[in-house]
Amino acid sequence: MRLLTHNMLMCHVKGCSTDNFPLRIEDAEMEQVEVEFNEDFCRRLINKIDWPAFVQTAFALGLDQLPATLPEDLNEEFLQRIHKLALETKLKAGRMVCNGCKHVYLITDGIPNMLLQETEV
Repeated sequence: MRLLTHNMLMCHVKGCSTDNFPLRIEDAEMEQVEVEFNEDFCRRLINKIDWPAFVQTAFALGLDQLPATLPEDLNEEFLQRIHKLALETKLKAGRMVCNGCKHVYLITDGIPNMLLQETEV
């Protein structure tokens, strides 16, 4: 699962409506996969990312120190950093934990299991 995907996931446990995004990543096993850089794609992508959550996740995983606010000047060097984090960093295994209800979503072979039990829906 790419960090870009993580940036779009939230907890959907019944009654969990506060502090359910972003999910906290724990025991992460990560890998870097090379993806061709496309500057235009990154410029469009950056507007779709929840920036505070992306910064928080990158910091928590010890990957990069991103600015708290998105800079005005999106130069190629900065876009390369975003590309590397969002598209080339993959979570192979670990778990995502909701800060609100503490529900755990496992990540196995790069696939997050977001299925809930009947009692959680």
